[in-house]
Amino acid sequence: MNDPSDGASGGLICAYRLDGEPAAAITDWDAVRAAWAGEGTVWIHLDHAGAVSRRWHHEESGLDPLVVSALVAEETRPRAEPIGDGLLLNLRAVNLNPGADPDDMVSIRIYADARRVVSVRLRRLMAIVDMRSAIEAGTGPQTTEAFLQQLVAKLTDRMWPVIEALEGRLDDVEELVVEIRKFETRSVLAVIRQQAIGLRRYIAPQREALTRIVGIEAGWIGDRVRRQFRESADRVTRIVEDLDTIRERAAVVQDELSNRLSEEMNRRMYALSVIAGIFLPLSLLTGLLGINVAGIPGAEEPSAFLIVCGLLVVIAILEIFIFRKMRWF
Repeated sequence: MNDPSDGASGGLICAYRLDGEPAAAITDWDAVRAAWAGEGTVWIHLDHAGAVSRRWHHEESGLDPLVVSALVAEETRPRAEPIGDGLLLNLRAVNLNPGADPDDMVSIRIYADARRVVSVRLRRLMAIVDMRSAIEAGTGPQTTEAFLQQLVAKLTDRMWPVIEALEGRLDDVEELVVEIRKFETRSVLAVIRQQAIGLRRYIAPQREALTRIVGIEAGWIGDRVRRQFRESADRVTRIVEDLDTIRERAAVVQDELSNRLSEEMNRRMYALSVIAGIFLPLSLLTGLLGINVAGIPGAEEPSAFLIVCGLLVVIAILEIFIFRKMRWF
């Protein structure tokens, strides 16, 4: 599906008349201006970087300056605010663009009223691609309230596979903890915790924004759509709860991994201490016999070396017996 960048399009990605049978695509700025000022239901989707789209926002859209400022802002957090007879929405979606990290979430800014929707994006959203496919297939929304509800549902649908993949990776890490490759799991575990924290950072406020939509008094939002918004808010709540569970499980796995590594290190240090304890007296004896001064016993005796070796073996066996008697190992 074509996704024009700024250039000939001037930031116009797509636009549709939603109340037609079927919905009609709008392909140029003259048609956009006519549809925006007309009586039909229209959706216009713009690129934040488009020069023409930015000029249209400020000079031709007729929107409240507060709305325009919110639509073209560089940084946003999820929110839902009634503005006059319209609704201003800032929402987030997982980044499913090729080569991107899902927790590097992408934003979409929306203004909607009874017959018009304008949305602005910084980066490509797969949920918008889904919306365009549905509209062009004749199964898309025909009202602005239905458009908002379906878009929110598709944004939420796109989150679930990412959460499930994160849970699957955590399951794999939990299995690796009991295997030999404990050190390899530490970096993977850190990535999982980082992604869970990053996703929750924006999804949790989005839950609040969707809950707020349900309570906004806008005559063009019907009870049926409010119930659907409430269902979407409940689904986002479950996603947030799953992310909290992932974070807690990751913390437990991290503690278990640290305990196992510490226990293994202690066992190794203990073994080395026992070995050092056995060889310390032997080293003392061989050191005394190795000093280069007169009077060393057995210096002239051919069998002295074998006698000393036998004595060292006896001392080592005696030490092992004493250590076992004291339950040191």
